[in-house]
Amino acid sequence: MNRRATIPSLFVTGTDTEVGKTLVAASLARLLRERGRDVGVMKPFASGCRSDAGDLVADDGICLARAAESPDPHELVCPVRLRHPLAPTVAARLEGRSLSLGPVWSALEALCGRHECLIVEGIGGLLVPVTPASLLVDVAVGVGAPVLIVARAGLGTINHSLLTVECARSRGLEVAGIVLNAVGPGPGGLAEETNAAEIAAAAGVPVIGPLPWFKAASVERGELSDMPRVLGAMPGTARVLRRLET
Repeated sequence: MNRRATIPSLFVTGTDTEVGKTLVAASLARLLRERGRDVGVMKPFASGCRSDAGDLVADDGICLARAAESPDPHELVCPVRLRHPLAPTVAARLEGRSLSLGPVWSALEALCGRHECLIVEGIGGLLVPVTPASLLVDVAVGVGAPVLIVARAGLGTINHSLLTVECARSRGLEVAGIVLNAVGPGPGGLAEETNAAEIAAAAGVPVIGPLPWFKAASVERGELSDMPRVLGAMPGTARVLRRLET
């Protein structure tokens, strides 16, 4: 059963894992809070969670909630939490659990009733299996929000970005834009200098960035460093934020 978001929402996905989805999503939430918006955050599926007092805790969810200054319980922000750092279906098999989308739709409905707008962050990429019968793209379709894609800034990202755009559009999802993010230190090369324009021309969507690497940024510590300010000043970001303010 799909429970489409009833407030302005954005679904943040990636071309892969470890591309900076959480930091980008949290930075957008921080920017909205600084504008006085009451923004909810949600990570429907989180794997690689740590144990705390007998419960599983998702650092991604805590980072998102801190950025949004959200008082929501962890169970709403991250309704499905798994211990192993694997695709949800694989982690669930190892942990002897069965997964369904029911908790996700229940949390989505509750969060829409609590906030003015909502940022939903996916896990991995759009074709990651999240239940035996569902991929992450099915969750995005159920949420019914425009998709913002986070991709690596360097070599190889043209193919990954365009594949993700094609996947989203094949399921009727609107692509709000692509954020190119540096995932390590060091100066960028020709790929970083040229990828944004090439992807924008091929995909026909706004491309934001590339964002530099922020050494002090850490999901585990909930530290965004200067990413919100830098992201907020980049062309294209204001258009994405406006989608969540109307």
